[in-house]
Amino acid sequence: MVLPEVYLHIQGAQYKRLITATEGLAAITTAIVHPCDALSLGGALEAGRRGLIQPVLVGPKARILAAAQAGESLTSIEIIDAPHSHAAAAMAVAMVRSGKVSALMKGALHTDELMEAVVNAELGLRTERRMSHVYALDVPTYPKPLLVTDAAINIYPDLAHKRDIVQNAIDMMQSLGVTCPKVALLSAVETINPHITSTLDAAALCKMADRGQIQGGMIEGPLAFDNAISAKAAAEKGIRSQVAGEADILVAPDLEAANMIAKQLIYLAGADAAGIVLGARVPIILTSRADSLLSRLASCALAKRYLDHQTGIRS
Repeated sequence: MVLPEVYLHIQGAQYKRLITATEGLAAITTAIVHPCDALSLGGALEAGRRGLIQPVLVGPKARILAAAQAGESLTSIEIIDAPHSHAAAAMAVAMVRSGKVSALMKGALHTDELMEAVVNAELGLRTERRMSHVYALDVPTYPKPLLVTDAAINIYPDLAHKRDIVQNAIDMMQSLGVTCPKVALLSAVETINPHITSTLDAAALCKMADRGQIQGGMIEGPLAFDNAISAKAAAEKGIRSQVAGEADILVAPDLEAANMIAKQLIYLAGADAAGIVLGARVPIILTSRADSLLSRLASCALAKRYLDHQTGIRS
């Protein structure tokens, strides 16, 4: 008789370790953009109580006060009054440019509204690096944290954009203590096919890494999803690689693929998901309405670890 495989997993265990690991770091001053519902406001306030961030609330003051739960006091929290969500996003970005805050956190507004202010050519937060979104997933059936990118910003990235997407994810994983993260460049197959653009991009990115255009990670591709995360699948296909079956980072061919991978892991595999945008002047904590409180706290912890790591590099 063949017995079923049994996995023992404590939900959110990796996130709790991540949050605990930030306890010795100073809270980062963070503009919470339009926190006008109980979920986004409550998550920001709890992150403040945990010492992850020092929240500055930016949005319609009356609506922010109305969103506070019974017993929650905002008397010690700075509130910047803004008439609506677009104005709140613009004001928060201006606060970054003036050095008043070190991070942004999405509240109860659409991602497009926030990012429109962030990517503004004259008044936004662009750098020479392409911005990209990174999902940090705690997957019950995977033995370590898993990053998936880019699921929210770049729809159909070209090769130059993918270079920055990969570098952003490597930088994020290094800030979590993984010195040389293993990066799997995903496609439908693990061999180069001139009719499948993602396989050509993967081959080019690997050569770019060889030539120092991407630094800090061990990069392999193209790899199909199965042999990127399963050593057994990789062995069965005869793939000899230090990345196959051991990936720390999954780089999808485009936004649609990355978003579907992340959502499938969340809703079919029971994964917890934290999210952050990198490549701007400051990290942007990009929460979803479906995010749990733990996921929101973990997203704040990602920003805190990333800023600390970047400060260490610059010093």
